[in-house]
Amino acid sequence: MASLDSLFGVVYPGLRQAHIGLVYASVGVFSVRWLATLAGARWPMANHWRHTSMVIDTLLLTAGATLWVGLGLNPLVQHWLGVKLLLLVAYIVLGTFALRRARSWLGKAICGLAALAVLVTMFSIARRHDPAGWLRGVIGHAPDTFSAPIASTPVGARPLNRLRAAG
Repeated sequence: MASLDSLFGVVYPGLRQAHIGLVYASVGVFSVRWLATLAGARWPMANHWRHTSMVIDTLLLTAGATLWVGLGLNPLVQHWLGVKLLLLVAYIVLGTFALRRARSWLGKAICGLAALAVLVTMFSIARRHDPAGWLRGVIGHAPDTFSAPIASTPVGARPLNRLRAAG
């Protein structure tokens, strides 16, 4: 019988690609809905489009959480992940204001641009595994006391083994 770690090793590449594809789908749907909202269209708030966004985002969150658990990541140890998760909350709040809650066109425009800026920052944090993300290039290299490296051990030696041994 295959262990959870070896099974995760088999599904990891596809799960990672699904996560990345869902990020693009989520950003694409948000961007189109936001731009259409700014143009005065009503369709972006129709149930079909709202539910489509929710389904994509739920799948995205599920894929991300599965990667998080399977790789043995802890946002309290790998601070880049903790910062990314906090920025995810900021993106959700900004996105709701960009699509619906902001009262003026300017408010929706500013919130949408801010949401996209947060997404760019989240992407750079995920790529660099650095809580400063793209800002690291601006502020310079400093001893990184805020970030632990991603689990770089082979998939068969992941922390899931420690959980089973402790239980």
